[in-house]
Amino acid sequence: MAFHTYFPRAPLAHFVKWMWLSRGDHPPHRRERVLPNGTMQLLISLQERALRVYDREKTHQFQSFPASVVVGMQSEYSVIDTAAQASMIGVVFKPGGTSPFFKCPANELQEVHVPLESLWGAGAGVLRDRLLEAPAPADKFQILEQFLIHRAVRALELHPVVAYALSQFQGAAPSKTISQVVDQTGYSARWFIQVFNESVGLTPKLFCRILRFQEVLHSLGDRQEIDWAEIALNCGYFDQAHFIHDFQGFSGISPTAYLAHRSEHVNHVLLS
Repeated sequence: MAFHTYFPRAPLAHFVKWMWLSRGDHPPHRRERVLPNGTMQLLISLQERALRVYDREKTHQFQSFPASVVVGMQSEYSVIDTAAQASMIGVVFKPGGTSPFFKCPANELQEVHVPLESLWGAGAGVLRDRLLEAPAPADKFQILEQFLIHRAVRALELHPVVAYALSQFQGAAPSKTISQVVDQTGYSARWFIQVFNESVGLTPKLFCRILRFQEVLHSLGDRQEIDWAEIALNCGYFDQAHFIHDFQGFSGISPTAYLAHRSEHVNHVLLS
């Protein structure tokens, strides 16, 4: 399967982490477990196939979505049908990056998949039609980039308090606690949590927990032998018990099971 990526230019670069396009044969496995990664996505299928998201407990049951959906912030794993990924384009938004493009606060989209038509009306179909007509990946990315800019319903800027908090939480070596960040903003904790949640789609505490979980996944590399106690300590967990609790809470599996079934994409775990 061919996989293309594109990193948009300013001003969109401040809100979009990257765009991707997959084209080719269906993956050999039928389903994947997708782990929470602290981002929201816009997904557009380029084939006539509904998007399926399976029930985590009753794995034979699924919910079907139209070809274009917005995936809100997730704090638990999802199970998806891989067939739709054979021809799909996606936008990965930076934390807080959806606020210029959708009228509803990001926390209203938490834990859900929403048809793009519900948010953009007929514009969702117009965008997909243009993407289907575009011949090359570069053309599709350009269409998507320009469409997002023209669909902006708010100024292309983050709330300064949210921008500051994200810079502290996502720094190379975060050293400030959430309470310290709140104190430095000069606002009350209640107000800060509300504004952060509405902009990012998660509370500051849950967002930082997912960041730490992601740090674990990205620290593994391609190693097969892992000292999990060392990983937990290096990534800031109080002890291995807290690490295991968080890992299973976000992924639904143990760290060793993740290692055995992970794919080339760090947040995708192979299922049958």
